[in-house]
Amino acid sequence: MLIKTPEEIKLIKQNGKIMGRILEDLAKMCRPGAAIIDIDKAAEKMIVEAGGRPAFKGYRTKYADTAFPATICASLNEELVHAIPKKGVILKDGDIFTIDIGMEWPAPVPGKSRGYYTDTAVTVPIGKVAPKTRELLRVTQESLEEGIKAIKPGNTVADIGKAVEDYVKSQGKYGIVRDLVGHGVGHEVHEDPRIPNYYDRNLDYVVLKEGMVIAVEPMLSLGGWRVTTAGDGWTIVMADGSLSAHFEHTIIITKSGNVVATRRPSEK
Repeated sequence: MLIKTPEEIKLIKQNGKIMGRILEDLAKMCRPGAAIIDIDKAAEKMIVEAGGRPAFKGYRTKYADTAFPATICASLNEELVHAIPKKGVILKDGDIFTIDIGMEWPAPVPGKSRGYYTDTAVTVPIGKVAPKTRELLRVTQESLEEGIKAIKPGNTVADIGKAVEDYVKSQGKYGIVRDLVGHGVGHEVHEDPRIPNYYDRNLDYVVLKEGMVIAVEPMLSLGGWRVTTAGDGWTIVMADGSLSAHFEHTIIITKSGNVVATRRPSEK
């Protein structure tokens, strides 16, 4: 994992503050009758006006034949992550909608300067949702906070996964997705190490150090943990069709603990 310099940390903090505000503004748009494509357009406009570049637009993986075409990953109900915003898809009462968003900031100038990355996500209830659905969102968000508590110099990546898993299991029966995990972030949108949301003893040796920057992102479902990929090559859906939730923050490891760079203004 790359250790970031004090100047890089400063820029990542500035990025995160902007990103938290943007995500909160986008979440306020998520209500019955809202078009997902309009939320994506608003996200790109906000990022560009803030002096950044959408981190996901144009992103490629070895698993996808085409570059990701949008600013946000717009996942609805049983869609877990990486869903492409589509024209004509309208949010309705009872849905849950996940916005996953990243930004490179400041926007890079080819051959002259580069930016630094943050990554964050929130799942929003649309209108009135069922009590068990609201509980899914609560447990997922609070499991992220439990993972954050474990982030400090001297602890390990395995400690983060254990904290998330232990909390989720204490709250009832939820599927903890295993095929997608958190990651390092900062110089790139995805860096080593992988950060699972469950205990992995193989990560007991990956020690957290001051200057590391990581993205922690619990993903839970009301059913099992297995996922599958849709025909577009991007959208990851729950294999059993169960509802799923996803919360994420970019966290900077400091000398005495951590700073959550992407806190939204309304968060404590």
